Amino acid sequence: MSTSHKRLSSITKHLKVEPDTTSMAHHDMDVFKEVSQAPPDSIFQLTAAYKADKHDKKINLGVGAYRDENGKPWVLPVVLKAKRVIASDESLDHEYLPITGLPAFTSASAKLIFGKDSPALAQNRVAAVQTISGTGANHLAALFLANFFGPWKGKSEKVIYISNPTWANHKAIMTNVGLKPVDYKYYDPKTIGLDFSGFLADLTSAPEASVFLLHACAHNPTGVDPTRDQWRQIAETFKQKKHYAFFDCAYQGFASGDLDNDAWAVRHFVEQKVPLLVCQSYAKNAGLYGERIGCLCFVGETEDETKRISSQLSVLQRSEISNPPTFGARVVSLILNDAKLFEEWKQDISTMASRIIETRSKLVDLLENKYKTPGSWKHVTTQIGMFSFTGLKPEQCKALVENGHIYLTGNGRISLAGLNPSNIEYFAESLDKAVRGQL
Repeated sequence: MSTSHKRLSSITKHLKVEPDTTSMAHHDMDVFKEVSQAPPDSIFQLTAAYKADKHDKKINLGVGAYRDENGKPWVLPVVLKAKRVIASDESLDHEYLPITGLPAFTSASAKLIFGKDSPALAQNRVAAVQTISGTGANHLAALFLANFFGPWKGKSEKVIYISNPTWANHKAIMTNVGLKPVDYKYYDPKTIGLDFSGFLADLTSAPEASVFLLHACAHNPTGVDPTRDQWRQIAETFKQKKHYAFFDCAYQGFASGDLDNDAWAVRHFVEQKVPLLVCQSYAKNAGLYGERIGCLCFVGETEDETKRISSQLSVLQRSEISNPPTFGARVVSLILNDAKLFEEWKQDISTMASRIIETRSKLVDLLENKYKTPGSWKHVTTQIGMFSFTGLKPEQCKALVENGHIYLTGNGRISLAGLNPSNIEYFAESLDKAVRGQL
């Protein structure tokens, strides 16, 4: 052994090597041990169960997405045209959009919901921000209110009133930004319709300057909307109580097939000078579910107030998503700003809405005339939009899922888009059996 090796051996023999406890300590410290297992999302769980089912007559009535008469996703023809135009424009780049979004999109989106002759637009009192679909619009709106809504200043609880029932995501969004969701009366299971007197009573009894979340059209999940006369009374009560209107509009045009008709309630509130905001989504009415394209519009009291609102929305958006995505905004902007494409879009919307309306009529005809199903089913045709609250009991829904291979939520809500000429008779027959306790 060389002298150097002998010296090294002598040194190492007397060294005390301590065990490395750093990694051991790290593994012993479980910082997330208190995290509980969250329940799965009910709608996506339904879809997963549907996909795993091998039955040849299975039907998915849970997911809120339009399907054509063959049960397939439908890319709107006008969207295909817009995509081709965008793809052929070599001048387009992939740079960041402004924090508040594509200006051509947000300005056109505001005109769509308020009307091109809206006094709020003419007076520069609309602050519009591009969002991550309607979900992002709801979140950004709630976050802004949590930070800046005057009547909540200094209050330990910031209450937002939400219809009972409502879209499953509303309460989670509000809770996540520190708001307290409180139910107001809306749906009457006895009439399978609107509890209008209960709704007005809750509007009247709520503290002055409360925030109420309203569905602009095609109420999700019930499909039950107020009439125009009822909306007028609702707006009048808002004025008397100085309430703030938080409109969620996910189905403009998709509900009735008429863009202006479905925006009527929002425009009436603007005319009546009720303070409000509107959350818009282009998932349903443009079929752009995965592009996540939406818009949030605040109506300010003055132009100066609107500028200040817009500046703070920009700060909040910057901290959350920095800049919104480009592609969906370009598609919708092109459709909204090109007169020819806009007319084609209205035809596509009419196609979707008409199919849903016809499906409602066909279902009621089968239940009442062919199967003589016990009970009244007229509510299926008086409701509007993608969904119907059927009035089915939880045990009947369970039988449909487990024995009929028909996937719907336990509260009896169905998506009419999941029905088509090839499966509607099977659904009606199964529903009839469930109602009679024979399924």
